[in-house]
Amino acid sequence: MTDTTRRDFLKYSGALGAAAATGGFAGLAHAQEVLKVGVVYVSPVADIGWTKQHSLGAQAIKDAFGDKVEMTIIDNIFMPQDAERVFTQLASSGNKLIFGTSFSHGTPMQKVAPRFPDIAFEHCSGIVHLANLGTFEAKYYEGTFVAGAAAGHMTKSGKIGFIGGFPIPDIVGPANALLLGAQSVRPDTTCNVVFLNSWFDPGKEKEAANTLLSQGCDVICSMTDTATGVQTAGEGGAWSIGYASDMAAFGSGKQLTAFTLDWSRDYVEPAKAVAAGTWKPEVRWDGLAAGIVKMAPYNEQIPADVVAKLKQLETDIGSGKVHPYAGELKDQDGNVKVAAGSVLADPDIRGMNWFVAGMIGKLA
Repeated sequence: MTDTTRRDFLKYSGALGAAAATGGFAGLAHAQEVLKVGVVYVSPVADIGWTKQHSLGAQAIKDAFGDKVEMTIIDNIFMPQDAERVFTQLASSGNKLIFGTSFSHGTPMQKVAPRFPDIAFEHCSGIVHLANLGTFEAKYYEGTFVAGAAAGHMTKSGKIGFIGGFPIPDIVGPANALLLGAQSVRPDTTCNVVFLNSWFDPGKEKEAANTLLSQGCDVICSMTDTATGVQTAGEGGAWSIGYASDMAAFGSGKQLTAFTLDWSRDYVEPAKAVAAGTWKPEVRWDGLAAGIVKMAPYNEQIPADVVAKLKQLETDIGSGKVHPYAGELKDQDGNVKVAAGSVLADPDIRGMNWFVAGMIGKLA
């Protein structure tokens, strides 16, 4: 196995052209041939968080292929113009499989992929699919519903808080599910929401968490790429819920749980398919049942009978017995969005752009 560093890649890729390749997904011609894989992260790799979990997915490819894989990993690529350049360079450098790891990578990948039809592109958080562009995503809302139920059991004020990076469906939906989970235990629960318009801004996130604390929220969940929300909540004596990674080490003993992400399968299976010449674009969207979403250990201060209920809830959501978006559901204005006896359809979940009743905040 060989790794190409960011520095080496940027040093040597400037001379590469962007001529489109032709042909199909032929696979590796010989057993000794090395598979070249490119991975682009939206932020630096830290000890925890969104990008850390993707780095573990990339590591899973290394573990599976050993010296039969060469990986080029580029981090901290967020701006679309930078992303388009990097994806083009990766495609021009002989990589047969390229991963993008952020919603913001979508438009650049959609521009680059058609120019390299024999290269497989995989986009996490993507919603557009092409002949050589597949997507994978997690059902975050399943994890936030369970975490919300934990919050509903433990809140004293009946007020919880949510910090999101951006008001996009991938964040709005899980925020709604967090409150719905809490309301399944305590129906009068409300949720105050703050959007940072950034995935990585610890200073702004700390300010948001302190604002939520001052508003009486005694459980705080953040969907960003830092542990700042968990840390600030713990320092303020409030419960917290971690995201992507288990953030208990930062929570002053106050993290209730975390909904963590294990992308290993979404990295290894496409790599094996490309190597075998069998890759095709797929839409993969999995949650608790598939192990893509996993709940971190529950806080020891949660009563044992409540933990048993939470674990059963995990099982029931995974089996489909419980659906987080089961009706009746109303929006902030009191309009019925999901009728009693129905559940929100998958396309509507993935495009959710409204808040459920009890959410305090705006999407604009």
